[in-house]
Amino acid sequence: MNERYDAIVVGAGQAGPSLAVRLAQAGRRTAIIERKRIGGTCVNNGCIPTKTMIASARAAHIGRRAGEYGVRVDAPIRVDMAAVKTRKDTVVRHSTDGLTRWLGNTPGLTYIEGHARFESPRTLRVGERLLEAEQFFLNVGGRASVPDMPGVHEVAYFDNSSIMEVDFLPEHLVIVGGSYIGLEFAQMYRRFGSRVTVIEMGPRLISREDDEVSAAIKDILEREGIAFRLNAKCVALARRGNGVAVEVSCDEEPREVTGSHLLLAVGRVPNTGDLGLDRAGVAMDERGYIRVDEQLRTSVPGIWALGDANGRGAFTHTSYNDYEIVAANILDGEQRKVSDRIPAYALFIDPPLGRAGMTEREVRAAGRKALIATMPMTRVGRARERGEMDGFMKVLVDAESKRLLGVALLGIEGDEVVHSLLDIMYAGAPYTLIRRAMHIHPTVTELIPTLLAGLKPLV
Repeated sequence: MNERYDAIVVGAGQAGPSLAVRLAQAGRRTAIIERKRIGGTCVNNGCIPTKTMIASARAAHIGRRAGEYGVRVDAPIRVDMAAVKTRKDTVVRHSTDGLTRWLGNTPGLTYIEGHARFESPRTLRVGERLLEAEQFFLNVGGRASVPDMPGVHEVAYFDNSSIMEVDFLPEHLVIVGGSYIGLEFAQMYRRFGSRVTVIEMGPRLISREDDEVSAAIKDILEREGIAFRLNAKCVALARRGNGVAVEVSCDEEPREVTGSHLLLAVGRVPNTGDLGLDRAGVAMDERGYIRVDEQLRTSVPGIWALGDANGRGAFTHTSYNDYEIVAANILDGEQRKVSDRIPAYALFIDPPLGRAGMTEREVRAAGRKALIATMPMTRVGRARERGEMDGFMKVLVDAESKRLLGVALLGIEGDEVVHSLLDIMYAGAPYTLIRRAMHIHPTVTELIPTLLAGLKPLV
């Protein structure tokens, strides 16, 4: 006999638990299904564990710089990777245990472990169990992409998930992929004490950012001792003794980079290939992402898709916002849309990059009349006090409406300060509102009005 529910949530990542609890609290008999790890990528091998390890790496970095602050550290700084991993595991376990208790203590909510596959638009199979519901919410997330490059199946490699289990220090970590994930791991392991080389096929790092942002980040990381090989062509992998060699060029010397360990950080793919979506009639695009409308409804009435698998955002915060949109529309009678949100994210190197809205390149491509202002972090008192003056701040404003178009803050606390400008963008207020605000001294945010005072026409 089939088990009947009012709603079924597939995937216990960022959006799933909150939505499942909200549905159950609204009186709907709800099931949430997870085939692997409760909490999904963010909790288990993404945001939480990586930022925990980044904190350990920063502690080592500051320890090595202690003399600059007048602090004597007589013994050499040593990193205990097993202890770093134990600390990371403890933080992760705190989150997963909390989620498990939350779901288990919610009346009307059933947690099911197993791999869910559609049998029909209203039926899912999990092992021997057949589950029926009127509404399905797919929150299946994504996984690391493994590129189809020569030799990839002949060498050992890490991805962003498997490297979380490392409890030793790689002698020389070679990272294929010069974008957000790759750069965070590059700085982290360099600060732990590994040699690190980053290989990027494009002409610059993090290609979605403006040129000067990419250049500044490269300069910051190079000064920490990270090596880069850009414009890598003919990329191929091969064993070299107990290590790995990465061919990076067909004609330019040196043609290969050798290292002790390899990390592939070349993007992610959605976990949609084994859900039986064809049996449910759910449409996907050519890359395997589930097609959704502005309210995250799929091509099949009664089925929604949230999080990484819908192609409408690749961050924990966009996934959670998906939950907020769906819950508000279904349970609160609202009409929220994905297009209501402003793109915002951060690159969590040190110093971090906080980003919101459009890049300068996007503003120019759109033909917008705009104003622009930039300021080096050397002008920020907080940065000078902390001895962390790398980076700069940049803001773009619509010349007619005076509304903020985009922000790039590469510098100390940039990932926090960016929200003061993001909130002004959401309010639809002119930049003059924050230009005239009085901020606390000495902080990073107090320089935002000064930055805005320097706006000039974008030419």
